[in-house]
Parts: sequence; structure tokens; C-alpha cells
Amino acid sequence: MDKPIWHNKISNTQQLGGIETSVIDNGAGRGTRIAWINTGSGLRFKVVIDRAMDIADAFYNEHSLAWLSHSGLSKAEALSDKGIEWLKTFGGGMVVTCGLSHVGGPEMDEYGERGLHGQISNIPAEIVSVIQPDLPSGNMEMSISGTIRESQALGNRMELRRTISATLGKPIIRIQDEVINRGNTDAPHMLLYHCNLGWPLIDEGSKIIWNGVWRSRDGNPDKLFNKGNDFRTCPAPLDDHQGSGEEAAFIDIEADDSGYCNCGIDNEKIGLSLNIKFRKNQLPSLTNWLHYGKGEYVVGLEPGTNPPIGQSRARRQNELILLAPGETRKYELEIQILNKKA
Repeated sequence: MDKPIWHNKISNTQQLGGIETSVIDNGAGRGTRIAWINTGSGLRFKVVIDRAMDIADAFYNEHSLAWLSHSGLSKAEALSDKGIEWLKTFGGGMVVTCGLSHVGGPEMDEYGERGLHGQISNIPAEIVSVIQPDLPSGNMEMSISGTIRESQALGNRMELRRTISATLGKPIIRIQDEVINRGNTDAPHMLLYHCNLGWPLIDEGSKIIWNGVWRSRDGNPDKLFNKGNDFRTCPAPLDDHQGSGEEAAFIDIEADDSGYCNCGIDNEKIGLSLNIKFRKNQLPSLTNWLHYGKGEYVVGLEPGTNPPIGQSRARRQNELILLAPGETRKYELEIQILNKKA
């Protein structure tokens, strides 16, 4: 077997890549724990340990991949579960977790009150392991694992066990999640991965890629998501997306013969493609969110157990998952960068 090109030339694996944990010491995120993961392939990204281990910044070589909001990374807010308070701490980023019991707009019914997109992204994780690659032994794998608890006394007790992993030398992010009902009654469950992609990956002429039957979200102006428009090609920033202007489509995404779905972005200008891969039987719904405001230019690709219609509507439509005490659901998400100029 040929020896790797770095054989006898590296004394510390961190020279190639690995995981580095630290604490933000300035601004709105002061005191927030993070982990920088460098895959050694050009792909590096920031895991926000205190925000459900969501992924904020992400870069491939010199190119940023994720959209970051004006507020950026901020501390978790435990009481951000009313109305649209969630938006005040929505920093954007490569992956923001929505759920675990509600995905969608604020609502109230006989089962209680729920704020936009649920609580989970505002809950810190308890880290249980950090595994570094080890070149001498030939182990190229790295991972960080943690537990996030969404619970209250005399109420639902949901637990998210998350592992984010990568392989040294490969531009791939892997997320493995396990959601467990730790309570003693049935618990409603909804989950959505809010993947926010920005410039320069998202630019005029970038192509949005997915296959499936789609419908425009209720209340859309349907200027972009209509049958006669090429909504798959990103335009210049739009005047009518200033402020809260946006559109979204709900997609029954197609799976391949192995049961996997793929969606992503292709940018010929910079020679990069991003692909998001997930299992249809775990995440049957895809939401494509478009917000092309000036200075706030983002495309969202959002695999989920449900479209973001809210717990109340999902219950009425008999589409709401109810986890029995001790019941578990597992989810896998993979994000890969393809360098077309390599």
C-alpha cells in the first residue's frame, strides 16, 4: 500500500485538521461555547455547542457557504418560545434545528401555546465526547457528540442526542440525531433542519436543485413559485423582498432507489456545488425558502418530518408524530461540497 503524502512529515494531526473547542468572548455571543471543525479538505465549519450544536459559519477554501443574519451568533435564550421571539436570536447559519415538538409559525390551541419553530435551537448541549483523528493509527475520523434536553417539570421531556462527524480529507459534514421521549406520556414531535445558504454560493445564476411534486406555501405572493417562472435560478436581490418579503414551496421530494433524497445548489461561476442528502423515510418533506432581500440574500433548503405548518395543523391533518414514552426516532443528514474545478 502506498504511504500517504504526509508520511513522516507531520508531528501533530492538528496541522491537517481536527476539532478545536473554545468560547466566544465578545459581542452578543459572549460566553457561548463553540467547536471549529477543520476537515483538512478545504471545508471547515463552526458548531455552536450552546445552540443545540447547530452549525453556524461554514467555508470551503476561500468561499463562504452559509448565510448569516445581521445579528449573527448570539447566546441562547431559554424563553424565546413565544410569538416570533425566535427571530431575535436567529443568526442564520448552515444548519439551524427547528422542533422538537413544533415547526412553523406561532400558534395557540387547547394543547398550549407555541412560538415560531420551537425551542430546541435555544438550548445548550451537554457534550459527552470529542473524538479527534489520529494519523499514527490511521484513524481519519473525527466527531463531537452531545445531549440536548427540551423538557419541563410536569410536562414533556424530549431528548436530542446529536453527533456531528467528518473524515479528515473529505469535504463532508455528517449529522446523526436520535430523538427520545423521556417522559411518561405521548409527546408530539416535529423536526426540521433549516439549512441557510448565502453568497457567494448563492448568487445570480446559481441553480437550486431538487426533484419532486411541489406546491406554493399558503399566503405566498407566488411571484417566484409559479408554474411560469424559473424559480430554480437565483436572481439579483429583489425590491419586493425587502423587510419580511419571502416565498416558500413545500416539496414531496423524490427518493432514489436506495431511499435517499438529494437537494442542493450548483454555482458554475465559482465551480462549487453543495448537496444535502437524507433518507425519505426519516425526512419525507422538503421546504425551499427564498428571501432575496438587499443585504439579506438567502436560499433555505429545509428537510423535515413535516413542512413548517405547525403542530396544530399537523394534528388536524393526522400528520403529527406522537412518540410513546421511551420511543426513539433516528435521523441522518449529510452535506457534501463538490469542487468542480479540482
